[in-house]
Amino acid sequence: MLAVHFGAGNIGRGFIGSLLYHSGYQTTFVDVNEAVIQELNNKQQYKVILAAEKSESLTVNNVSGINSVTSPGKVIEAISKADIVTTAVGPNILAIISELIAKGLRERIKSTKKPINIIACENMVGGSSLLREKVFEHITEQEQVAFNDLFGFPNAAVDRIVPNQVNNKDLLDVSVEPYYEWVVEEPAIKGDVPTIDGITYVNDLKPYIERKLFTVNTGHAVPAYIGHYIGYTTINEAMNDYNVQEFIRGALAESGEALIQTYHFDREEHQTYINKIIKRFKNPYISDEVTRVGRGPIRKLGPHDRLICPANIYIDVTGETPSYLAKTIAAVLQYTNPQDDEAVKLQQMIEEKGYKKTLQLVSQLDLQHPLIPTVLEELDEIKAFKR
Repeated sequence: MLAVHFGAGNIGRGFIGSLLYHSGYQTTFVDVNEAVIQELNNKQQYKVILAAEKSESLTVNNVSGINSVTSPGKVIEAISKADIVTTAVGPNILAIISELIAKGLRERIKSTKKPINIIACENMVGGSSLLREKVFEHITEQEQVAFNDLFGFPNAAVDRIVPNQVNNKDLLDVSVEPYYEWVVEEPAIKGDVPTIDGITYVNDLKPYIERKLFTVNTGHAVPAYIGHYIGYTTINEAMNDYNVQEFIRGALAESGEALIQTYHFDREEHQTYINKIIKRFKNPYISDEVTRVGRGPIRKLGPHDRLICPANIYIDVTGETPSYLAKTIAAVLQYTNPQDDEAVKLQQMIEEKGYKKTLQLVSQLDLQHPLIPTVLEELDEIKAFKR
């Protein structure tokens, strides 16, 4: 079986590529990094190291690579012969790769009417739906009918921490945490359901996406932004601070209440899930820099993202304003990093428009929304925690 995977970065190799190999796929990675592509073709294997006290090394074989810039024709050919197409490129890159995927699917129709599924494994809600939308912008209305019949774009929720790393010995080897989750919506599958060990197929993906977004992503934001505000450099340093631990438990209790009341999750089971997530963040073998986890603060203050959305739902379901989520949002507004374009832009907006108007603009909340004054109050409250 042949898999075409867009994105030969750490997540692509250490997560999706690893599961594809262990499920019997020969995987062709598509990327623009020529050094990585050459190494994949030369060695045709790499190691995945589990970041834990008892480290385990797994070898991934049957891999190759194609540079999508220099060899687009080879990518088109690979898609035409593939059994599955996956991506791990980042939400902003989906539109860029969509034209090449459209060309590959167009070529595929000429030789086979066998269905295929294209799964975007991105840290976002509705990644595959967005990719489908962008692909359909490159085809005719007549082609859209055939594409609808043969090509599935099931959305997915993915979760595995792959810390920032530098490999001096081997460019391809990648370190990942032992825990992972890959959930895919089954109703959108075309043809046979792909047999991939590690995928959980569900009828309704939204509860799982939001459980992950409002627990893992929300939780990770706390040591990133609160930790940076206090003066820590890494997530591990921040997670060893009692105050940060209090913040993360408080924020996840609030986001958890929003999830429990919206999707009727079992309260005890969800608390177990929260405890597991916090334990993952404390893993010293996967500690990351707070600036890497906190990059893109404007996006992370968006109306459907990890902080504003659960805070808004919490208000709707409880009639109260969240304290710890508001504190974290306040810390984001204080976030400075000259190497992060969004952080620079956010501070420029605050300087020009003030905190209230800036928060209203990036969150798309009404100026009268109760969350805004709560966050503004927390701007002063969190000063007590700064070193």
